[in-house]
This record gives sequence, structure tokens and C-alpha cells, in this order.
Amino acid sequence: MAIVSWRSIRLVFEGSSQPRRRLLSTLRNAVILFFAFTMSALAKDPLPSWNDGAAKRAIVDFVTRVTTPGGPDFVPVEERIATFDNDGTLWAEQPMYFQIAFAMDEVRAQADKHAGWRTTQPFKAVLENDRAALAKLGEQGLLEIITATHAGMTVDQFSDTVSQWMREARHPRFDRPYNELVYQPMIELLAYLRANGFKTFIVSGGGIEFMRPWVEQVYGIPPEQVVGSSGKTSFTLDGDRSVILKLPAVEFVDDGPGKPVGINRFIGRRPVFAAGNSDGDLQMLQWTTMTDGPRFALIVHHTDAEREWAYDRLSPVGKLDQALHQAPLRGWLVVDMKRDWGTVFPFQK
Repeated sequence: MAIVSWRSIRLVFEGSSQPRRRLLSTLRNAVILFFAFTMSALAKDPLPSWNDGAAKRAIVDFVTRVTTPGGPDFVPVEERIATFDNDGTLWAEQPMYFQIAFAMDEVRAQADKHAGWRTTQPFKAVLENDRAALAKLGEQGLLEIITATHAGMTVDQFSDTVSQWMREARHPRFDRPYNELVYQPMIELLAYLRANGFKTFIVSGGGIEFMRPWVEQVYGIPPEQVVGSSGKTSFTLDGDRSVILKLPAVEFVDDGPGKPVGINRFIGRRPVFAAGNSDGDLQMLQWTTMTDGPRFALIVHHTDAEREWAYDRLSPVGKLDQALHQAPLRGWLVVDMKRDWGTVFPFQK
């Protein structure tokens, strides 16, 4: 890059027009070279929060292979489908799934409207902050809480409630809004895939109506590219307004074997890239890779107790056992959070 001295800059103001034109040309060329150099550097490292190593190389190598025209592994743009679990894959999930935290806050917020909740489980346990009782109630109790707090309103009203909670609620460990507990390396991975012609989808066991209000702003994934668990709804007229009403019944559970079913039903193409973090993602990873052609499966392994959490086989939240066992047998990439990520959350930069 050309060096511009202070003496030369003075000529712009004090000298003749000829040196001034030469200097302006030099400055213009210097700026062009600077931005070209910067863009080139960014292009060389599309995943800056990933530490250099085998995991990062595997991702870049796969994307390079499937996007190189004429190459043996080239995948046409229309077939470049990438699916991502959400909880524990794109954002944190400890000490409980964030949608559960939202539902419990809703129990507290709605308690005055439901007098019976103070003496009826599982609501009594939530209002008394009785974690032991909640643990005994298990998944069925949590499902009852979600069903009760998510129904009886329109989808627009529910969206507004979720958006308000995202603005006001704070994570108990980090004291930040829950939607700031997203993984910076995975945000970069989503952007990197999209820059290379991939269409990115969320395929999550979380509720589709819970995710849609905020995922586009956080991940760059529009609401129509979200596949999730859903409750039953109905269309109705409210005067001159048409609304979709949320009902207190489960329609579809997008977890475990439900994930490939949901992908087939709502996306209509088998992914060539899939990412998850738990046994709830096992069947999605199998559906993606156990077929012909170039395929890539990624598992986020939570190994960093200092910056996040360390858990896998014994965790009641985000249990990773069978998928971790199958990973080396299937050639799936296991991302060691502590080793492979230079940054976990954006606010830790």
C-alpha cells in the first residue's frame, strides 16, 4: 500500500492543482487497496470465532467441495439445505430449556386469572418455586405448563408476549436477555453457509410459535424456515378481523424421530448439512447422512464449564449419549466447545 506523508497532504491545501490531483489519486488507490485487503482477509477466514484445527478445516473443506462447479461432490444450489437444532446448538439450554423458563414466568404472570393453580400441580410447584416437586412431575408436568400458558390467545398475541419476555427476562447466570445467549461460532457458520448458497432452517423440539418472533433478527433465518413443535390452532373471525387462535392441545412434536418427519413434511428435501447437540437430534443426523452423496453432520459437544457448561451423557437437559456414540462410526464431526471455539457468546469477545 502506498505511504502518504504529512508533507504530501499539505500540498493538497497549499500546493498547485497537479500535486493535489496526484495525491488524491494516491489516496483513492490506497483506500481501494485497504478495503480489498480487508475483504480478502475476511474471505480467507469466514469463521473467525472458530479456533484453527480439524473441526474448522472439516467445515470449510466440505463447503468448498460441494460448491465447486465441476467437482465430484458439487451440489446444486437448490439442494443445499442445512438444518440446525436450536436448544444447545444455536443458543444455550441450561439450567433449563429457555421455553420452559418462559412458560414458568407465564404461570406467575397469569396466576391471578387462575385461582386453582395455587393448589394444583404442576402450577403449584412453579408458584412456590418447588424445584424438587417439578422434577418429580417430569416431562408430562412441563408439557402441561406449556400447554396451559401458550393457549387461549391468538398467534399474534402470543408473539407479542414472547417478544416482551425476550426484552425483559434475564438469564439467571449471565444476567442477560435470553436471546443474547446465542453461540457466536454458530452465527458465523449460518452466515458462511448462506454466503455459499445454502438455505438454512431451524428444526427444533422447541415450539414453532415461540421461535418465530425473534429468530430472524438473531440468526437471519426467516419464520417460514422454522420447523418446530406445534399446538393445535383454529381459524376464526373476531368481528371484522380474522385470527388464528391457539388451542390447548399438542399437534406435532418435532423431536427425535419427529425431526426427519418434520423435515420431509415442511421442507421437502433431505438436508446435506445438519447440526445438533443431543440425542433428540440423532434421527435428523441419520436422515441427513445415511444416504448417497456428500453429507455433513455436526454435533456441538458442551465441554466448557467456565464459559458455558460441561455436560453430555448424564444431563437431564440436552442429554448426549447415543449420538455421541454413533458419531465416530458415522463420520460425524463432534465440535469440542472448549477446544474448537475461541468465543462462545458474542458478549464474551
